[in-house]
Amino acid sequence: MTVRVASYNTRDFLDDRRAAARVVRALAPDVLLLQEAPRRFWPGPLVRDFARETGLRWPGGHRGSGGTTVMLSDRLTLVDCVHRGLPVPLGQRTRGYAVLRARLPEGSLLTAASVHLGLFEGQRLRHTHQILRDLPVEGPLVVAGDLNEGPGGPSWQTFAGLLDVLSVEEPTYPSWAPVEMLDVVWGRGVRRVDGTPPSELDRRGRDVRRASDHLPVWVDVDVLGS
Repeated sequence: MTVRVASYNTRDFLDDRRAAARVVRALAPDVLLLQEAPRRFWPGPLVRDFARETGLRWPGGHRGSGGTTVMLSDRLTLVDCVHRGLPVPLGQRTRGYAVLRARLPEGSLLTAASVHLGLFEGQRLRHTHQILRDLPVEGPLVVAGDLNEGPGGPSWQTFAGLLDVLSVEEPTYPSWAPVEMLDVVWGRGVRRVDGTPPSELDRRGRDVRRASDHLPVWVDVDVLGS
């Protein structure tokens, strides 16, 4: 079965949330891995409204995960979802990750993780090792998010030692004139579909520039064994 996986840093909905929802609808993902979803001052209703606006389902319960969360389409069946925080010193932005397990119509299980690493290299690497220890060592897996570093960085290389880069390797930040590749989709036990349609999204369009300071990344994958 072919599944579309997308990852998007939405900057706490501080820009244009409705434009961000239109971006997601244009992508039409089966799995949406979010970073910087609102996380303070009763954020649940905002995130729930965003899910409704995008036509996706949100498992909820993302408090304490540093703004990472996951959503899924009606094509997939939710098995479970956990949100976890990562240790940071007092006064730094909270960090975390979210892990979703979903069942495909054919019965296969797919694990998907949304990650958002910090601004400091050593901290990013410690968090990377912690996240990887918490993920299954077998079975189809996608990991995606905002690494806050590009290819060649130690966290990037750690992921690359275990997973394949699936998304198009292009700059993703800032959205209005991207020069840094900070956002990526990795995978294991899945195969990128060659000739993936670009979706209805215009990467240089007005909505993309208004929605967030990051571009989304996405890929269609065949889940092996399904």
